[in-house]
Amino acid sequence: MQERPAFALVAHDAKKDSLVAFVRLHEHQLAPFRLIATGTTGARLKAACPNLDITPVKSGPLGGDQQIGAMIADGRLTALIFFADPLTPMPHDVDVKALTRLAIVYDIPMALNQATAEAVISTIADTAYTESTPSQ
Repeated sequence: MQERPAFALVAHDAKKDSLVAFVRLHEHQLAPFRLIATGTTGARLKAACPNLDITPVKSGPLGGDQQIGAMIADGRLTALIFFADPLTPMPHDVDVKALTRLAIVYDIPMALNQATAEAVISTIADTAYTESTPSQ
C-alpha cells in the first residue's frame, strides 16, 4: 500500500495565526494528507483541527527546519507550505534558506503565502483524487 502524500506546514511567529486560519478554512481539502509541522505551529494546528493527521517535529530554531529538510531529501514530502514573514529578521534565517533550497533542489511545490498555498493544495488534491479514482 502506498503512503498518503505529505505536506510540511511551517510558519514564522507573525504568520502562525494566518496558517492556523488557512488550515481551518481548508481542513476538508487537507484531510486526505499527512501533515508535518514544526513545533509550536504543529501544536496550534492540532488544537485547532484535531481531526487532521498532524505530526509535529521540533521547533524551527531547534532543528525542525532540518528535520523537514531531511524529509524533503528522502522524498517523503509532497509539498512545503511555509507562511514566511519577510518583514521580521530571523535569527535562524540560514535554516530557512536551507529548507527553501532543498524544496527547489528536489523540485517539490513550495508555497510561501496563502495564495500560492491554495493553488498547491488544490492542484495536489485534484491530482491525488484523479489518481485514486478508477478509470471508466
